[in-house]
Amino acid sequence: MSVGDHVAQPVAAEPVRYEVRETGVAVLTLNRPERMNGWGGGLATTFYACLDDAEADPDVRAIVVTGSGRAFCAGADMGDLTTISATTVDAAADTDVGQLVGARHPHAVMTMRKPVIAAINGACAGMGLTLALACDARFAAEGAKFTTSFARRGLIAEYGISWILPRIVGTGVAMDLLLSGRVFLADEAARLGLVNAVLPAEDLLSHAVGYAEDIAANCAPSSLAVIKQQVYADTMRTVFEASDHAEKLMHESMQRPDFIEGITSFFEKRAPNFPPLKGEGQ
Repeated sequence: MSVGDHVAQPVAAEPVRYEVRETGVAVLTLNRPERMNGWGGGLATTFYACLDDAEADPDVRAIVVTGSGRAFCAGADMGDLTTISATTVDAAADTDVGQLVGARHPHAVMTMRKPVIAAINGACAGMGLTLALACDARFAAEGAKFTTSFARRGLIAEYGISWILPRIVGTGVAMDLLLSGRVFLADEAARLGLVNAVLPAEDLLSHAVGYAEDIAANCAPSSLAVIKQQVYADTMRTVFEASDHAEKLMHESMQRPDFIEGITSFFEKRAPNFPPLKGEGQ
């Protein structure tokens, strides 16, 4: 090697791949397969930046989140936990959990106005499971493994999973999964209602994208935004409060052009032409 020669350094892959399809679906792929898409500050920051891009893009009407390699997200990236020492409690106490998780928590996904669909391609554990549960619908590949794992690591139910898991599968099942930290497979996840369907691995992404495309093509973005807000906010209301609030929201929706388009397209037997979201509150 002569003076001045250098060895080219490999370019690090983006921790999240972001693709917007012509059908109005954005696909976010967690892209650290060598670390089983472990959740850490760098990946989290990029993930939320991509979500913000999708939320702001009027051409995006639905979002699919998946993973590369053999995992969806196998939990916290152990490489980001190097400040924890097995020899001292003080070292563990000094760990900056906020830096590991990122500027936002997974429940930020629930505040988005656009539907977010999880295509769980493989291992889904800990923080990865919390992220998947924050999505609005979940599809899993055959054989995908799930676990809460917290109790087996001396941890607690983190970042909202103790709130959302019982609401999806019921308190009894949630207690089993959280207290035992046991591993369960995709078929059981479907029986428990944790995922909506189980697909062959080769069909998973196309099924999830197809589901999102159907929403993008046939559902009013304004309706989707309000429905998401209703579902998550109404868990904190009584049924009477939720019903009264829904009456107000229904009156508002019937004053939007989307309502006329939805009815007209139905009677004309054609696909609806709903406008994109323009901004907060639209």
